[in-house]
Amino acid sequence: MVRQRSSRMKKLSDWQSAFDQWFRLNWDHEDKAHDLAHLQRVWASARKIMQDTDADPLVVLTACYFHDVVNLPKNHPERHLASGYAARETLRVLAADFPDFPQSLYAAVSHAVEAHSFSAGIPARSLEAEIVQDADRLESLGAIGLARVFYTSGALGRPLFDSQDPFARERPLDDTRWALDHFQTKLLGLPATMHTEAGKALAEYHASFLVEYMARLSDELFPDQQPGGEIRREFMDRLKPS
Repeated sequence: MVRQRSSRMKKLSDWQSAFDQWFRLNWDHEDKAHDLAHLQRVWASARKIMQDTDADPLVVLTACYFHDVVNLPKNHPERHLASGYAARETLRVLAADFPDFPQSLYAAVSHAVEAHSFSAGIPARSLEAEIVQDADRLESLGAIGLARVFYTSGALGRPLFDSQDPFARERPLDDTRWALDHFQTKLLGLPATMHTEAGKALAEYHASFLVEYMARLSDELFPDQQPGGEIRREFMDRLKPS
């Protein structure tokens, strides 16, 4: 059944331009893994995912832009609450600075913002929330994800990897200590969490890049053993649907 969308005078591109301008003027965010470019990339991914769906594009656009309007560091004790704070701040900003934004969409936008977070663990209850969640998680995979995980780990003062056991063969995984461990504790499991078929396909493709990086890294760290092939087979097998 085709859903009725709220009437709105602005084109979607007008809303995007307005949000771009607002963030440039009001959002001086120190975390460059969660900057305006990140928000724009999430929206670009969401556009791909929501093609040929019945999702409300204004809800998706708005949630993509505002999902990190309140963003706490990975090691902050209230990190799991950040998306809830962001949802409330989103509605405050919309009411104060975008009075022509349809109030009928407030609840849908708020839920999509709050449900995007991996650490919050809030189930996505709408197609729009599923799309935003998938699009944001794609940012943790592929070449962008590789750059962001090491940027974030560096900002937190964490080493790249355990030089004695980089792939945690004989120790417990600990991504609060080693950046590379985050691949196994979270990133390579993201494709299985995707809601949409398009999001899952993109996630599997970009996750394979991380596996290839791990294989290349293993060959460089252990040139005499050249264990890249084994790493590649092991972790690519984990990406295959069960």
